[in-house]
Amino acid sequence: MLTLGHIVEALTGYQSAGGPQIITDVVIDSRLTIPGALFVALPGERVDGHAFVGAALAKGAHAALVQRDVSASAGGPLPGQVLDLRQPLTYAQLTGLQLPVILRVDDTLKAMQTLAAFWRRRLSPRVIGVTGSVGKTTTKELVAAVLSTRYRTFKTEGNYNNEIGLPLMLLKLTEAHERAVLELGFYQIGEIKFLCDLAHPHIGVVNNIYPVHLERAGSLENIARGKGELVEALPPAPGGVAILNYDDPLVLAMRSRTRARVVTYGLDPAADIWADNIESLGLAGIHFDLHHRNEALHVRVPLLGRHSVHTCLRAAAVGLVEELTWQEIIEGLQSVGAMQLRLVAVTGPHGSLILDDTYNASPESVVAALNLLHELEGRRIAVLGDMLELGSYEETGHRLVGRRAREVADFLITVGPRARMIADEARDAGLASAAIVELDDSAQALDHLRGLIRVGDVVLLKGSRGVKLDRIVPGLEVRP
Repeated sequence: MLTLGHIVEALTGYQSAGGPQIITDVVIDSRLTIPGALFVALPGERVDGHAFVGAALAKGAHAALVQRDVSASAGGPLPGQVLDLRQPLTYAQLTGLQLPVILRVDDTLKAMQTLAAFWRRRLSPRVIGVTGSVGKTTTKELVAAVLSTRYRTFKTEGNYNNEIGLPLMLLKLTEAHERAVLELGFYQIGEIKFLCDLAHPHIGVVNNIYPVHLERAGSLENIARGKGELVEALPPAPGGVAILNYDDPLVLAMRSRTRARVVTYGLDPAADIWADNIESLGLAGIHFDLHHRNEALHVRVPLLGRHSVHTCLRAAAVGLVEELTWQEIIEGLQSVGAMQLRLVAVTGPHGSLILDDTYNASPESVVAALNLLHELEGRRIAVLGDMLELGSYEETGHRLVGRRAREVADFLITVGPRARMIADEARDAGLASAAIVELDDSAQALDHLRGLIRVGDVVLLKGSRGVKLDRIVPGLEVRP
């Protein structure tokens, strides 16, 4: 496990220094500090972690990384020794450290990243990197569930997938882990390359390329270029494997950018692993036929919506690459523990069904959610909020959703200024004006829904996090 000695070695190059004290966790939020942790004080626009060093040490942190001088809230010195790693140090200074210790560096984020890269190099799990515009977290969960049927498997917690979150995840790895499934986020060119330099993935899974974060990326081509950095970072075949979506031309084109072996998945029989005869069972899941070479299996899984077949194919592909049996793969796909999905079904007023998919939204994910709504019985109410960071795709994306909403919803409620384009398109496509309500915020939407919902209704809530549609759910949920 990570020790204080490892931290000193990673940041100074001195071996056998620091000490054998085990670091129980690495945290950037002092409230999450446990005895023996390393607290990393990151400066921020609204909150500066340096203000909470004392709180972390008081909770038993063994060490803190800082990039400026810190003191206790009363103005006095903090407990423990201060070691300035920016200065030349003697070996004697680096041995026999008294806990707690405050380690002074130039940049705490870079120091944490350096430590994470050092720690990753010391360990030898097979690393699976997952990226794509939509479905990264669900794919990560299902891949980990499949691999866990045989291997001791680590997976990214939540969506810790950026330059801060990934180092925190790497520092949780131990020698016991045989596989690590890591989610890799993308906002700009070079980011995934940087993350791969830390994680050193052996397998790269690319889901899809959609205009998500287009505002920052600039173009769909830039998104494809950035996410393709994952397959470029893979080692050559046979050890490196790129698992690519055959049905997405921008993803399939990445096969020319990698030295790794390429395995494709999709709904086209030309893919290495493919599916057909797909049937949605509503909230009971989906079933389909899965094909690989001369084998065909009839599979039923508890994932929701036809679009989830691609997620299953990705996980199955990783399982095959990692030499699992079909029995192990199917067991993983059917694992209840894998279903940590962002879409949650809860009971609403009058026995209605509330589909809470409020975590985030892109045009493609909203259409997928509407497709699920279409598969369910009852009067269908779609509550759709603004989709943010779409850049030049903003109007096109919102209108795409509006056209599908017209085909699916009996009632459409939009929330936010951008979502009015959804309402406009649904109205132009033929949805009656009386069935459309355009509102400014989630509080108004909650009030309207309370008067609208009746027995047998199915209500979908979907929008970007900034619209705060998640605040509607507690006001509607009826607990037994």
